[in-house]
Amino acid sequence: MIVSRRIAAAAVLLAVACSAIVVAQDELPKENPIREFFDKLDTEYHGFYEVRAGSRLQNDPHEKDLSILEARYQFDLFSMRDWGDIKIKGDVYGDGVEEKGVFDMREANIFGRPTDFMDVKLGRQVLTWGTGDLLFINDLFPKDWQSFFIGRDTEYLKAPSDAVKVSLFMDWANLDIAYTPEFDSDRFISGERLSYWNPVLGDRAGRDDKLSTERRRTFFDDDELALRLYRNIRNYELAFYGYWGYWKSPGGFNEAMTAAIFPELHVYGASLRGAIGKGIGNAEVGYYDSVDDRGGDDFLVNNSEMRYLIGYTQDIGRDFTAGVQYYVEQMLDYGNYKANQPDGMPKRDEYRHLATLRLTKLLMNQNLRLSLFTYYSPSDEDVYMRPIANYKATDNLALEIGGNIFFGDEDYTFFNQFRNNTNAYLAVRYSF
Repeated sequence: MIVSRRIAAAAVLLAVACSAIVVAQDELPKENPIREFFDKLDTEYHGFYEVRAGSRLQNDPHEKDLSILEARYQFDLFSMRDWGDIKIKGDVYGDGVEEKGVFDMREANIFGRPTDFMDVKLGRQVLTWGTGDLLFINDLFPKDWQSFFIGRDTEYLKAPSDAVKVSLFMDWANLDIAYTPEFDSDRFISGERLSYWNPVLGDRAGRDDKLSTERRRTFFDDDELALRLYRNIRNYELAFYGYWGYWKSPGGFNEAMTAAIFPELHVYGASLRGAIGKGIGNAEVGYYDSVDDRGGDDFLVNNSEMRYLIGYTQDIGRDFTAGVQYYVEQMLDYGNYKANQPDGMPKRDEYRHLATLRLTKLLMNQNLRLSLFTYYSPSDEDVYMRPIANYKATDNLALEIGGNIFFGDEDYTFFNQFRNNTNAYLAVRYSF
C-alpha cells in the first residue's frame, strides 16, 4: 500500500509536468529569442527540458523513500570555426531528493585538426572505448554509477573527464591518446543516495554512514594516461589498450580502515569486433595490475585480476534485437587473498561470472521502444534488471517509464547489496 501511494504520487507529479510541457509546447512562440541569439553567433543550440520522478519499491531504513525527483534543463552548444570546433554542454537541475540546485558541466572543449593525420580535443569531454554493452574492461574512463542505479537516463552513466585527447591516423593503424592531468574517479556509490554493503561495518549502510575516501587531487602527480591502438582487418576491428592510473572506484582502505582509497592500477588489454553470421560479435580481455598489491597479500588493497568478455548481438525479428554477453573476473593470487583475509569478513570467489541479456523491441512505427537489460551472476547468485519503455509522442515530446530491480541471496554480493534500492520511475522530456 505504501509503495502504491509513492508510485501514485510520482505519477501525479509527472502528469502535471507532462500537461505543463504540452501546454507550453502549444503556446511557444514560433520565434525563439535564445536560438536567434546563438544563430547570430553561428552556434547551434539544442537541448531539452525534463522532469523525472521515482520511488523505492520497498522500505530502506538507510535512505529516503524517493529515489529520484528532478526538473532538468540541458543546453548543448556547438560552433564550427575555421580553426576548429567549440562544444559546450551542461545540465541545470533541481534535485528534490537532496533538496538543492545542481549545475553539471558535461562538456566544454575545443576540437582542432592541426595536421591531416592528427585530431586534438582539449577540455571537459565524455570519453569511451571498448566493446562491451554496459560492461567495461578497457574503458577506464569515469562512470556515474549513482545516476545509473537511481533511474537517470543511460546517457549519464558515462561521466565527463577533464582531459586532452589526441588521435593519430596512420596507414597501418590509428592511435588514441587520452591524458588526464588530475585523476577523475567514478561517481561511485557512497551511501549518499543508495544504500550499499560496507565491509568495515559488516552491514548495509546509507546516508547516515557515507563512505569516506582519501581523494587523489594533486595535479600532474595523480594523473592518468590511456591509449588505444586499433585498425580494421577484413572488416574486423582489432584494438590494443593501455591504462596507467588508479582504481576508478575505491579499491581498498587505508591502514586505519577509516577511509577508502584509490590504489595505483595499470591495465593492458585487447579487443576484437566484427560480423559473425547475421549479427555482430565481440571479445575483450584485460589484465588489471594492482600495483600496490602485486603479491595479493594485502587484504586492504584489491588483488590483480584478469577480466574476459564475449558478446553477440543479432536481429531476431522485425524491429526486434537481442544481445548476449558473458563476462568473467578472475582474481589473481587467490591463495594469498584467502590466507590474509580477516576472519568473519566475507570472501570473494576466485572467479566471478556474469551473463547479460538485452532485448529491444520497436513498435508503433518505431515510436515505442521497449527494452529489458538483465545482469545475472551465477557465482554471486544475484540479478539486476533494467526494464524501460520509451514512447515518442511527438517529434519533441517523449515519455518514459522504467525501473531498477535488484535481488539475490547474500547481502554482500555486488547487485544484491542494492536490493533495498529497487525502484521505479517516470519521466517526460521535451527536446528542442
